Amino acid sequence: MSNATAVLNDVYRVMESPVFTEKVVLTPRPDLIPGIPDYFVALFSPIVAYWVYASIFHVVDVYELAEKYRIHPSEEEERRNKVTLREVVKDVLLQHFIQTFVGVVVYFFEPPKTTGHELELMWQLRHQLPSSVPSWAIYYGYYYAWPVIKFLLGITVIDTWQYMWHRLMHENKALYRRFHSRHHRLYVPYAYGALYNDPFEGFLLDTLGAGVAQFLVQLTPRECIFLFCFSTLKTVDDHSGYRLPNDPFQMLFPNNTVYHDIHHQQWGIKNNFSQPFFVFWDKLFNTDYKFIDEYKHQQNQITLAKYKEFLAKKDRSKKKTE
Repeated sequence: MSNATAVLNDVYRVMESPVFTEKVVLTPRPDLIPGIPDYFVALFSPIVAYWVYASIFHVVDVYELAEKYRIHPSEEEERRNKVTLREVVKDVLLQHFIQTFVGVVVYFFEPPKTTGHELELMWQLRHQLPSSVPSWAIYYGYYYAWPVIKFLLGITVIDTWQYMWHRLMHENKALYRRFHSRHHRLYVPYAYGALYNDPFEGFLLDTLGAGVAQFLVQLTPRECIFLFCFSTLKTVDDHSGYRLPNDPFQMLFPNNTVYHDIHHQQWGIKNNFSQPFFVFWDKLFNTDYKFIDEYKHQQNQITLAKYKEFLAKKDRSKKKTE
C-alpha cells in the first residue's frame, strides 16, 4: 500500500467515525510563491496576463501573421477608431493602477487565510449527506469539484454584474455620454483596448464586479488567481479582432470576438450587452443581435477579399526583391 493510499484511508476512517475526535490546529496557509502572499499574486497576475496576451495579439497585428482571420481589415481599424493607441495604453494603465490601489487597501482588512479545518468540514459533510454517497466522492468533491463549481458561480456573478451595468450605461443617455461612450471610441476593437474605459466605469464594472464575485462566492486567493486571470484573458481575446481557429475561448463560450464586435458597431450598439462569458442575459431580455450568422458571412467575404489582396501584395513584393 502506498503512502498516499494509507493517508486517504486514514481520512476516510476519520470521516466515517460517529464522533470527530481529531484536534483542529489552524496554521497559516502556505503561499503559492514563497514570500509573496497569494492575495498579491491574485492582484498582480491578471495585470501581467493582460499585457502579455494583448502584446501577443499586437505582434500578430503589426507583423500581419494572421490576416486570414481578421474580422476587420487593418485600414478600417486606422480609419474608424477615434482614439490613438497611446491614449488607450495610458487609460488601461490608469485602470490597472486604480484596481491595484483598491486591492492593496482591501488586503489590510482581509483576515489571514488558514488551513487545518478541512478534515472537520469533510466529517460534517459525511454526516449530513446520505450514506449512499461514498466518502471518496466527498473527499474529491471537496478538493476538486467544489472549486470548479465556485469558478462557474464566479463567472456567472461577473456576467450578471457586467450585463446589468453595461446595459444601464447604454440605456441611460447621461451615463453613456459621461462614461461609456469612451469605450466606444473603438469601433474596431483590438487587444490593448479591452479595458479602455472611463476610470469610474472601469472601477464599477471590472474592479468592483470581480470583488463582488469574490465576496459572494467566498473565493480563496488561489481561486481568485485563476478566475481573475481567466476572465482577463477572455476579455482581451474578445477584443482581439481575430477569429483564430481552435481558440479555446471562442470554442468554449458563445460570447466571443464576433459577438462582441457587433456591439462595437453603430448598428449593433443596442445589442449584445452580455460580457465576457455567456449570452443568457441577452437571450432572456431579448437584447441579442438576431443576424449573427449573416454578419459572420459578410465579414468572411470581406476578410477573404482582403486576404487575397494581402497575398498578392506579398507576392509582388517578393518578386521585386528577387
